[in-house]
This record gives sequence, C-alpha cells and structure tokens, in this order.
Amino acid sequence: MTTQALILAAGRGDRMRPLTDQTPKPLLRVQGKALIVWHLESLARAGVTDVVINTAWLEEQFPAALGDGRAFGLRISWSHEGARFGGALETAGGIATALPLLRDAPFWLVAGDVFMPGFDFPAADAQRFAASSVLAHIYLVPNPPHNPKGDFGISPQGLALPRADEQFTYSTLGLYRPGLFQDTPAGKKAALAPVLRHAMDSGLVAAALYSGPWTDVGTPERLAELNTTR
Repeated sequence: MTTQALILAAGRGDRMRPLTDQTPKPLLRVQGKALIVWHLESLARAGVTDVVINTAWLEEQFPAALGDGRAFGLRISWSHEGARFGGALETAGGIATALPLLRDAPFWLVAGDVFMPGFDFPAADAQRFAASSVLAHIYLVPNPPHNPKGDFGISPQGLALPRADEQFTYSTLGLYRPGLFQDTPAGKKAALAPVLRHAMDSGLVAAALYSGPWTDVGTPERLAELNTTR
C-alpha cells in the first residue's frame, strides 16, 4: 500500500483573481469544504497516513486551516517554498524540493486545485505500480473545453506517449517514484512536463484514462458552476 502523498498547493492562481487575492486557490470552498480537504479526506479513506503539502502564495493560511492533519486522520508536513525560496518553484521543482519530507518510496501526487470527488486513490493501482519498473503512473482525463488538444496519449500496452493521434489531458494526479526527479535540483524552478516526456521516451511512464468527475478549478466561473451543480 502507498501510504504517502504530496499535494501541490503553491501556485498563485492568477486566473482565479480576485478570489485568490485573499485566499489560496486550494482553500477556496467547493460544495461546503475547501478544495484541498476533498483530497485529504479521500487519501485518509484510502489508507494514506502521511501527506506533504507544498505552499508559497499566502502559505501561512494552510497550517491555520488544516493543522497537523489529525482532524483528517493524517500527519501533514509542510514544504514552504515562499518562506524558503521567495515563491513557487513550479511543479517539478516543488516536488524535488519536497522529497526529503517523503520516504524513499512511491507516493501519490495531486494538485490541490482540481476537483475529482469520485477518485478513491485505489490500492490496487498502487500495488501494481510498486511491482512495476516504471517511474510514474499518471491518470489522464477526457479533454475539457479549455484543453481541446490534450497533453499525452496512451499506448495499447498502457504506457504514456508524449505525442499521439489521440491525446488526453493530464489530470495532475499520479503515482510517482522519487527516482524520476533525480536530475531535478531542489530549490530551483522546473516544470513537470519535460521530466515526464523524457521518461516517456524511455517507456518509463504508465497511464490510465479516468472517466469520473474531474474539474480543473481554474476560473471563478468553473468554481461557481461546481457550487451550483450538485
């Protein structure tokens, strides 16, 4: 069982302004609770015990809102990029910087600003990943209107493809091994897509299509729609 996770919560959320001028995007409320709380509750139900959260924008609000994790049956550790580096380090940079807070073992990764209430962090997927030789297993979703061309494809063998005739959108969720980031320096900005594409070229990233509810809560309009549609 994979018992650790990293939630990405460092971004500024410019497209969500003015809502994010005073509140970090993962702490905005969807259907009665903060976006990030949906993930924390799902992770706890799946048997995850330790969660690392990276922060930057308005980062002091996260410990105040979430505490040490005991309210969710978790232990939360913090990778405060704002205090240490003056701002967010992008996705791969944030992951590499947070790795010392994680055990040298597979971990779940998910962005704190996506809403996917039906995803249960399945233990069977984690077990298959742990027994495999790939460095990441990512979940793709059908392309939303704001990303019609998608990001990656899926081979008949279940491997992620950096380019394909049919592409899907990266959900921000996946299973990862720390080894994927061995060449990504901590404390420096680095994007995730080039890291993934390089590993895909060597057949080291698996992929699956997730068809459950998923929303990138990237605009006030999407947030409002979630809060009016139950």
